[in-house]
Amino acid sequence: AVESSKIGNNQLTAFMGKWPEEEQQEFRLHMRIITDFISESEEQQLHEEIEPYMSRLRYEFDHWDDAIHGFRETERKKWFPHNREVLERVRQVAFDGAIMPYIHILDLAADGVIKPHVDSTRYCGTTISGISLLSDSVMRLVRTDAQRYQQHQQSTTNAKETESKDADTDAAYRHQPKEASLENKFYADLLLPRRSLYIMSHTARYNFTHEILAKEHSQFQGTPVPKTRRISIICRNEP
Repeated sequence: AVESSKIGNNQLTAFMGKWPEEEQQEFRLHMRIITDFISESEEQQLHEEIEPYMSRLRYEFDHWDDAIHGFRETERKKWFPHNREVLERVRQVAFDGAIMPYIHILDLAADGVIKPHVDSTRYCGTTISGISLLSDSVMRLVRTDAQRYQQHQQSTTNAKETESKDADTDAAYRHQPKEASLENKFYADLLLPRRSLYIMSHTARYNFTHEILAKEHSQFQGTPVPKTRRISIICRNEP
């Protein structure tokens, strides 16, 4: 495994717009990519464990949660021992302490898209870390208005008095900004190679929306990045 900083951040991270120097330094610390975190055989073993269940689910393209299209997802607590060892490596590398017991599995179809969003602070803590299976992809992080997000969290809390519990839970899980325009904003594109691990923590996790670019927009520094079906194995810590 090779961490992005050791092979040159500019090879995996492209900074766009006018970044304040301090924010860019913090971003480099809090948004990390480790290439070849798992081997080809480990990728195959992870895929073989989850595929029998995932293949029975339908991809959702018309979901009322507009943050994501062309996906199916589940959570898994019990893993085969060899895959549990991989997840333990994630914990050791990405987290200062324990991870949440249920691991999130997000299966994105080749023509699926994850729109800009910030994961709710009510359901995960300071760090989100994911292994990329089956495909390369490009993740974009755009600086967002942290104060607006905090206000949204307060309004979501109040709104649950009039909404069903299930709807409130799902709606609060992924917060989307009202304006997704890149105008007058600074952002970063990150190349996530197949079998890599990304670690998004602290300011990168709270102050930036993140998204996976759709296949028609999937390019890195002008070079197309073909995106096929992508599965991410996502670990989080407690809020």
